[in-house]
Amino acid sequence: MKLKATLFFFHFASMATLLFGQKFTVSGYLRDADTGEELLYAAVSVLGSNDGVTTNEYGYYALTLPTGKYTLTSSYVGYQNQVIDVDLTKDVRVDIELLPGAILQEVVVAAPDENSNIRSTEMGSINIDIKDIQLLPVLFGEKDVLKTIQLLPGVSPSSDGNAGFFVRGGDADQNLVLLDEAPIYNASHLLGFFSVFNSDALKGVKLYKGGVPAQYGGRLSSILDIRMKNGNARKWTASGGIGLISSRLTAEGPILDNQGSLMISGRRTYADLLVRAFSNEYDDTALYFYDLNAKANYKIGPKDRLYLSGYFGRDVFRADTRGIDWGNATGTLLWNHIFSDRIFSNTSLIYSDFDYGFAVNNAGTAIELTAGIVNYNFKQDFTWFLNPGNTLQFGINAIFHQFKPGDFSYESNDGEEPNPIFNEDLSIAPQQALETGFYLDNEQRLGSRLALYYGIRFSTFSNVGAHEVRTYNENDEITSRTNYRRGEFYNTYFNVEPRFNLNFIINSRQSLKFSYNRNYQYLHLLSNATAGTPTDIWTPSTPLVKPSSADQFAIGYWLNSKNGSYEYGIEAYHKKLQDLVDYEDGAETFLNPDLEAELVFGQGRAAGIEFLVKKKKGKLSGWVAYTLSKSERQFDAINAGNWFSARQDRTHDVAIVATYKISPRLAFSGAWIYYTGDAVTFPDGKYKVDGSVLTLYSSRNGDRMPDYHRLDLGVSWLLKEASKWNSELNFTLYNVYNRANAFSIDFRENGDTTEAVKTSLFGIVPSVTWNFNFQ
Repeated sequence: MKLKATLFFFHFASMATLLFGQKFTVSGYLRDADTGEELLYAAVSVLGSNDGVTTNEYGYYALTLPTGKYTLTSSYVGYQNQVIDVDLTKDVRVDIELLPGAILQEVVVAAPDENSNIRSTEMGSINIDIKDIQLLPVLFGEKDVLKTIQLLPGVSPSSDGNAGFFVRGGDADQNLVLLDEAPIYNASHLLGFFSVFNSDALKGVKLYKGGVPAQYGGRLSSILDIRMKNGNARKWTASGGIGLISSRLTAEGPILDNQGSLMISGRRTYADLLVRAFSNEYDDTALYFYDLNAKANYKIGPKDRLYLSGYFGRDVFRADTRGIDWGNATGTLLWNHIFSDRIFSNTSLIYSDFDYGFAVNNAGTAIELTAGIVNYNFKQDFTWFLNPGNTLQFGINAIFHQFKPGDFSYESNDGEEPNPIFNEDLSIAPQQALETGFYLDNEQRLGSRLALYYGIRFSTFSNVGAHEVRTYNENDEITSRTNYRRGEFYNTYFNVEPRFNLNFIINSRQSLKFSYNRNYQYLHLLSNATAGTPTDIWTPSTPLVKPSSADQFAIGYWLNSKNGSYEYGIEAYHKKLQDLVDYEDGAETFLNPDLEAELVFGQGRAAGIEFLVKKKKGKLSGWVAYTLSKSERQFDAINAGNWFSARQDRTHDVAIVATYKISPRLAFSGAWIYYTGDAVTFPDGKYKVDGSVLTLYSSRNGDRMPDYHRLDLGVSWLLKEASKWNSELNFTLYNVYNRANAFSIDFRENGDTTEAVKTSLFGIVPSVTWNFNFQ
């Protein structure tokens, strides 16, 4: 009955805005005129009216209008606007191609449609153009999308130089990172100092901090939707770069009689190769990571297109007889189908696999551990461009999760007695689960002043056998065991997730927005480390471990300057989190078959105000971002049940980013970052009992690390520009004034006193990269 009422509400709200009279549809794709790449989230509007739409995730748009003559304008970040006249006396297909603008002549950090942010119902979302990333100075000169989003309001890094990030006071596992719709469960290389995303292979990035559309689910804090290039559909090209620690190469071009295109991109570090070249002492040492991105597409006909993409990346650390490695592998098969000019369909089959392991083989003893998580995902999405005032989306998805907590093996061939600790192999029972979702939403415009987005998502999560479910008492002792057969569903959660955005347009340059969304998260990341590591454990919701939930309210005000040079935004949010999961104090976490007995459950809250000022035009461009926030947690079994600061609670967070174009061949860039030190727990004292020294701790996270700040500078110098090829040099200086930011503070005994020892990772780090492009 509730579902029928919901469907009736959506139908009535949509049909109420339809006008009587004959109407026709103009539809098509927006593409890059040079490469044929579809442009995502580009604006297509009717000149002189408020009618308009944005292209979807595949560059498709549709506008239904009464019979008549219209002038369409289209715009996209870094491209020249296009104006097209259309005579609508029947349904027409109009594919629009935009010419790239002079990117190096003027760095643009927002779409040329200067007031699109005022009209949009989206709130807490940011589109990031890959071209903007190329000029920003970063550690070791590796252009990194994850480190770029850390410069935005409401987003902060997990630690110095780390690619991990927190969004609006949430935990790291509360961010859903998607690459061509496939989830990436560990998005870091080299223990977090690089992300797995090679920017040469990427086309677009969109971050949702709030106001998350109903089509997304499964995380509490953010969605980072990253799309790979389709490949140049016009001609074959090659591009790449050679840096101090890594090199990369990308090739792309048309295939199958120009009915499709192909893109292949690879990247590898070579610190181990350089070390071996100078010394034979390190012949058995490996220290590197690699990425391989590939994507192909084929047009079956005017209404059908297939995409096949994959990502394969791995880290390898090996020294003598010891080694550790981890990596991601994903595969995505997409089928786009146009049922009619106004109804667009996408069907997805998605595979994602993250695994890690370590091995030791020394003096006849071999130890090995493997673990990971695997997903199989089916998605069906529809977009219905009902009319200029209504765009409906609906769909379903089903994800089958396989959790592999750990398989440990021990073998000794030295003839000695077996080790009493490792005298047999140990395997933690794997778990399976099925997660499903159905969503329905609509973006609706009511006149020239009011725009709404409203949606709902129904999600379920079911545990699937074979598995043994255990219950525990207060002393963590097993009180019961229940065994379930293979394929048997033994526990199901069902939840409703409403989403709502409202935009009141004050005038063409000002708007006031409000949003509310509820999200549920059925997967939990268990970690004892201050920064994410590959060996963190992903575990599902179970009869004992409930799914986490979050309710977020936000309100914001946006203002654009008269000439479109400046954009101002202020956004306040409040987030309430329920059923959070953490380890109890003193938990045994390594290969513990009774890990659930070591968990505690609690709640959280976060609130903040975000300020953003952008300069979008002129030789000098950039932005200033400031966040004032508070993030707290409460667990009955931790800190005597009192509220305490989350580790990522940072009162102040500032980022100042600027790019200055000296000439068509030379550009300078800089970024200054400051944030309050992390909340940590330091010892308060110590005492001796029977000769043993015991350390006293008071409140959880009651202390602070020193405040963090640094300055990075960069220079981009175009060396050669010809019709067939060009090249440039990028110079960067990381941490210019050599700030010794604290990565950790440890306490050690020095005679009768205890002293604090600070560890810093990076001083001044210079780097240089040569980039090239052959056409």
